[in-house]
Amino acid sequence: MNPVQETTTTTGRRRAPRIPAAVRGVPAAGRTRQGERIVAAINRDPLTAPHATRNDVLLALALAVPAVCLALFTDPGRRPDALGWALLLAAYVPLVWRRHRPLLVLAADVALIATYNALDNNHAATIPAGLTALYTVAVTSRPLRTVLTGITVLTVIVGVMTTVNAHHAVQVLRTSGWVIAVLFLGVAVSYHRRHVTAIVERAERAERTREEEARRRVAEERLRIARDLHDLLAHSITLIGVQTSVAAHVLAADPGRLDRAAVAKALDDIAETCRTARGELRTTLDVLRDPGSSDGRGPLPGLHGLAGLARTAAGAEVEVAVTVDEVPPAVGAAAYRIVQEALTNAVRHGDREDLTVHVRVYADEDALRVHVTDDGVGAKDGTPGYGLVGMRERARSVGGTLAAGPREDSQGFEVTAVLPLGGTR
Repeated sequence: MNPVQETTTTTGRRRAPRIPAAVRGVPAAGRTRQGERIVAAINRDPLTAPHATRNDVLLALALAVPAVCLALFTDPGRRPDALGWALLLAAYVPLVWRRHRPLLVLAADVALIATYNALDNNHAATIPAGLTALYTVAVTSRPLRTVLTGITVLTVIVGVMTTVNAHHAVQVLRTSGWVIAVLFLGVAVSYHRRHVTAIVERAERAERTREEEARRRVAEERLRIARDLHDLLAHSITLIGVQTSVAAHVLAADPGRLDRAAVAKALDDIAETCRTARGELRTTLDVLRDPGSSDGRGPLPGLHGLAGLARTAAGAEVEVAVTVDEVPPAVGAAAYRIVQEALTNAVRHGDREDLTVHVRVYADEDALRVHVTDDGVGAKDGTPGYGLVGMRERARSVGGTLAAGPREDSQGFEVTAVLPLGGTR
């Protein structure tokens, strides 16, 4: 088997070859995992790190052990006495709280180290404690405070060493480059952590934005499906009710002279209405069954379906005049649904055997105008229902407007919609 393996993602893209850890010469949980831990420790906020106090206790012990060795195996003349040992060990104790009180820890260390060095003990033994406290301040503070703190610490240390031995003070100045290096390292790590934090916040904000956008699209799609179902079912059920009433009237009018042709036509109209409703319902529900479609929508109805829509309006004579050939799909679907709901309302509330409905669809000044009028009685209670609300939502969905109400010139109802043609293709 080839030790270098290629993997393929579920989307069909090929990932880079994956080289097993054994081939790279490291164990399975070797350098990569250890490097990730180091990078995570650098990027992590010191105050939110897990087991922070325990780790600082271990760090203080790890630094105190070599410090004791340096003080123990030094020149006997500079080996600490009892007070020196106490000061040396005490300098590493504050490091346990370095994350929570960095300035206080540094101040305590400077006082202990200065007193320790004033006794002319081995100076190298306290360097790890001082540099660690300085690094903590540089990581957790702003750059200006870090610079001022570094200058203050150097001034104090040099001042103390000058009172003890001028030669040692000059040596401290020569080795101050380590102090500056530690301060710059702390500032660099601080900036890096802030940069990582900003990236994480932007990523979380972008993820929240994507989730909100997804929820908004789901809500819009649900509203669209609800409107489609309302328009479809209201129109179909109304037509079936009218056609059933026609059949019942023919059967009850004169049973002795039954007009079989009229009854058969009414039943055929009911069957045709059911077939049409079933087809449109299937198209609408396909959106729910096929979430992987290109735009999340089924085929949209348009102006080409207005003629067939008029033929289904049983109990009314519908005259359709369409003088525009091609419009954007969204505008055509909105016009179709508006005309469908207007016809439904006219048939439902017309209350006339010779009901006439006029439908005009034409383009005027970069807008599609839909005009539906009837000569029926209209709704008796005058309360607007979901049909009018749905028509207005249809018009607003493409940036248009809709007006509906009783006709001023004569009896009947009138629906007028203006649907912009620009920017909706």
